[in-house]
Amino acid sequence: MADTDFYEVLGVRRDASQEDIQQAYRKLARTYHPDLNKDPGAEERFKDISEAYSVLSDPAARKRYDAFGPNFRQVPPDVDPDEWRRAQAAGAGARSGFGPGFGSGPGFGSGSGFGSGPGAGIDLDDLLGGLFGGRARSGFGSFPGADHEAEIEVTVEEAYHGTRRGISLGTSEGTKTIDVQIPAGVTEGQRIRLAGQGGQGTGGARPGDLYLIVRLASHPRYRVQGRDVSVDLPLAPWEAALGTSVAVDIPSGEAKVTVPGGTSSGTRLRLRGRGLPNPRGTPGDLYAVAKIIVPGKLSRKERHLFEELAAESGFDPRRGR
Repeated sequence: MADTDFYEVLGVRRDASQEDIQQAYRKLARTYHPDLNKDPGAEERFKDISEAYSVLSDPAARKRYDAFGPNFRQVPPDVDPDEWRRAQAAGAGARSGFGPGFGSGPGFGSGSGFGSGPGAGIDLDDLLGGLFGGRARSGFGSFPGADHEAEIEVTVEEAYHGTRRGISLGTSEGTKTIDVQIPAGVTEGQRIRLAGQGGQGTGGARPGDLYLIVRLASHPRYRVQGRDVSVDLPLAPWEAALGTSVAVDIPSGEAKVTVPGGTSSGTRLRLRGRGLPNPRGTPGDLYAVAKIIVPGKLSRKERHLFEELAAESGFDPRRGR
């Protein structure tokens, strides 16, 4: 995706808010996820969408992308964006004067100009040396390794409690496995930095970092938004009408939910601080969502009681009273 515009990939404006970017990603992910779309090109499209989202959803990465473009990972961290753009513009002008004999004609030597085209008078060493603080001299010197990214899927329970995971990395010597600590309270899209596990540097420079992008696996019971967790709470009609106290399973174990009388389906009962933990602040909340379940088959007496209730009650659910 070296020449791809991440904003175009997600279909958003360059001044899009984080919420706009997240909504665009979710819509596209639902369309192109390989599990949902069997089109041969869907998987590659989904990879492009995921890469664009991983950059634009991270404020720091997005700032560098806006400053340096698609190759921002290869630009050392201490480079000034304005200096970079000036050097790129100068380099583009110089390259427009390169003819078929580039690199072998007269006037092209160490420390000399580029000859007589539009780039005449521009010194390659000066251009790159000014950009990288002198490190471009003597065969371009040393450059830090590029940062890499990879996704790691964790369950809701693992996100709540934290876990350890062994991951395999390809190296010049083969494959190595490293032990990664997934901290408690990780959320969808969070980046875990593994220092020095990215691309190798040149000329003895430090390697880049590897960033693991957290993806929460779908769960049969829990729905997660940020740090808040929702779970369905099945209730009998009389429990919802009269009120009750119900035990519900949550990622940390079990909790008691007080159901007030007159609770309708869809009512969200909040358990403050029982969602995903937050090592640096306030934990999320857990919402037990009432779901009234009626008996599938009634005994003779149950039917009689419901018929008595129907005759006695003046409640009209269509009118809400």
